[in-house]
Amino acid sequence: MRYESERVGQLLSGDEAGELLTAVADDPLAPLRAMIVAPGGYGKSALLGELRRGYRRAEVPVVDAHDALTDPAGCARAAILVDDAHRLPTDHVARLTELAAEQRSRLIVARRPWPYSSALAELTGVLERTRPTVLLRPLDRAAIAERVRALLGDVLAHDEVPAELVEALEAQTGGVPRYVDRVLRALRPTGAEQAPLTVPFRVPHAAVIGFQSELDRLDPRLHRLLLAKAVAPELQAELLTALLGLDADDAWELLDAARATGLLDRGGALLPIARRAITALNPAERRLAVHRGLIEAQRERGGPLLALVRPLLGTGVGGSAIAAAFEEAADEAFADSPELAAELYAAATAAGSPAAALAGRRARAAALCGDLDTAMRLADGVLSGAQDADRATAANVAGTVLAHRGLLGSSAELHRWAGSASGKAFAVLALIGTGQLAQARELLAGRGCGGPPVLVNSVLTRLAQGVHESVTEGAVTALATLTRASSMLEPVGRAELLPETPAALAALVALHCGEFTAADSVLRRAEAAGMGGALAARRHRLLRAWGVMLRGDTDIAGRLLAEAGGSPDKLEPRDALVASALRAGIARRESDLGALRDAWEQAKEVAVRHPTDLFCLLPLGELAVVAARLGEQDRLAPHLAEAQTLLDQLGDPPLWEAPLRWNRMHAAIVSERLDAAEPHVRALAAMADDHPYFKALATAAHGWLDVLAGNIDPTVVESAARGLHAAGLRWDGARLAGQAAIRTTDRKAMLRLLGCARALQPSTSRQGNDRRDSQAATGEPGRRATGTLSEREREVAELVVDGFTYKEIGQRLFISAKTVEYHVARMRQRFGCTSRSDLLERLRSLLGHRSTS
Repeated sequence: MRYESERVGQLLSGDEAGELLTAVADDPLAPLRAMIVAPGGYGKSALLGELRRGYRRAEVPVVDAHDALTDPAGCARAAILVDDAHRLPTDHVARLTELAAEQRSRLIVARRPWPYSSALAELTGVLERTRPTVLLRPLDRAAIAERVRALLGDVLAHDEVPAELVEALEAQTGGVPRYVDRVLRALRPTGAEQAPLTVPFRVPHAAVIGFQSELDRLDPRLHRLLLAKAVAPELQAELLTALLGLDADDAWELLDAARATGLLDRGGALLPIARRAITALNPAERRLAVHRGLIEAQRERGGPLLALVRPLLGTGVGGSAIAAAFEEAADEAFADSPELAAELYAAATAAGSPAAALAGRRARAAALCGDLDTAMRLADGVLSGAQDADRATAANVAGTVLAHRGLLGSSAELHRWAGSASGKAFAVLALIGTGQLAQARELLAGRGCGGPPVLVNSVLTRLAQGVHESVTEGAVTALATLTRASSMLEPVGRAELLPETPAALAALVALHCGEFTAADSVLRRAEAAGMGGALAARRHRLLRAWGVMLRGDTDIAGRLLAEAGGSPDKLEPRDALVASALRAGIARRESDLGALRDAWEQAKEVAVRHPTDLFCLLPLGELAVVAARLGEQDRLAPHLAEAQTLLDQLGDPPLWEAPLRWNRMHAAIVSERLDAAEPHVRALAAMADDHPYFKALATAAHGWLDVLAGNIDPTVVESAARGLHAAGLRWDGARLAGQAAIRTTDRKAMLRLLGCARALQPSTSRQGNDRRDSQAATGEPGRRATGTLSEREREVAELVVDGFTYKEIGQRLFISAKTVEYHVARMRQRFGCTSRSDLLERLRSLLGHRSTS
């Protein structure tokens, strides 16, 4: 009997209820006095019902409050069970207090925590002298699972209670027993055939309808408060009561009444099922009236509107007050979520706000979200309109869009015309980017970039100064200025519309001078801070990929490129140029000729759409090498000529010129035009003293000329190759040593340089060989037969099967094409293959490759 009573008590609400049931079961004739307190729906009546059955099993009479008060003598032996004591008149409560003071009485009283009178307080105090108040709590997950078994056990699949079902019930109902049962009964299938219960589930409409009678019994003021909590769930209850015009005393009383209903969770928020019911069971016009009232009251107080207005998105409500609220909420949301701000501005326009007054801000929000077409359309409409409102904002938006589309010249014009502090800074950026250094200096000389010395203006001043320093004072100074500007902008940069972020500019400077770690660090911090919003996120990721590619980690670079998303034909021209050059650069470093041709087909179309400027020299240089590799160097000749003219106009700044010279030298080498490479080698030598990175490039450039001329000094070449590796250009260093090893006629020098090349080879390039060696050692399927091949032959065979030419294989393995041919001939002879196709089939079989013929 004890076990059953405890189980029922725990199922209802906890251990205290179980102890009460056990006390009745153990000795139903003993005196027992207790107070049960809980909000509505927590199981007070159910607990009293269990107690009533326990007494009746022991043949103890059970009476209610009415019988006890009207016939006290006849109830002397009875157990008095009183429900809803909070509803009793004061004199009835006083009489119950007298009964509670009698030592032999059996009196158990249940009530809600509100309303609470002095009479109830006295009754509670008397009952607590013999037993602490029984406080009922929500059901825990174990108790919810028991309720599921009790009510739905016959329709559960495999007789198991799904954990997802229990979690969903707890989340929707807060564990309130009444609502748990209400949902479970509504979930029970109807009809002759009962299908197994499935999860996840949607709260049935029948469970929602069950709230109607509870809502109908509510005091009108309490009903209005709960409706306000339903339509504005993010607002605190205290603020809601203030917005409803209640004084402090009324507010506390009303909040206590709300908690006593059982419709709220412990934090004071509506339970999800209650919120759905209140929303569904109140007419739309009533909900909207409450919502409007809350919004108007909050506007009068000057408080934040976003939490109140956001639920109205997509409802189609309108009117001047609602439109103004949408507009104010959009301004409020802008700093944290330009995407949400864009939605709210659109809603404000739809609700009746003048479109022209919002167009500038809508354009800015659209640009920050990456919707440049919408941003440009809105901004152009403002600029072409007759009103002056927001025209400066629109000019900055249009200038920013054009910058992202590679049109820095037009961008500079718009930013200068805007005349704002940000416009001047961005104009300096665009002017220097297009070679107009004198005009940029004039703007910088005009008291910086103007405007009040707020954080953003200070950042933009540093941005303009940093770009100017990059062409006048060198890499170290410019990198320091731009990195500091980026750090300053991190706390507020999410909502700043920028044609180029300080982080991207700092990274560009760092990449041009070999500071790859600094570039990655500043870009990671900018990504974490959301600097520049969605518009800048892809730019940051692409520049990170570029730095990784230059270090030779092509696998990681490819992953970052994929994460940046979008094919070049769907990207804005500036990002498309970088993305297509990245694809080409990765393919070149992996000797993947097919991928190289595909990337070049995209890149040459993108290059046509993107005018040459200072900030695209890295992708332009990479594409120059690729074009030479594919014999199409004439396609980029005009762009390279424009780049050289641009650099001449800027005074040939080493920071921006050195990497381009390095790439153009390689383009000449690939084209086997030493005469074309020599001017670039001389230019690099002239810049060697400006930065250690440039010195490494200059030394390696001389090494390349010597290698191609056949004047190979292994000591000099190895020193140059290791210099490149130390500067971060690991792939370039390995390639220089490898090409020297291939071309030397001195076997001792060849072995030395070959060892150097392998030592300098990027780790990601070695992984394939390591993996093949591991597979051969462990005897994985498709690798067991490779014991018939030497280690070098296996490497050659892998690449032959993958479709590489002898020259490409030689470049990858740092051996000559003739050596590759020798290995292939030996394999044909050993396996008795009479044709190349026979050899390929045999190698596929040995290496575990599937035939593609």
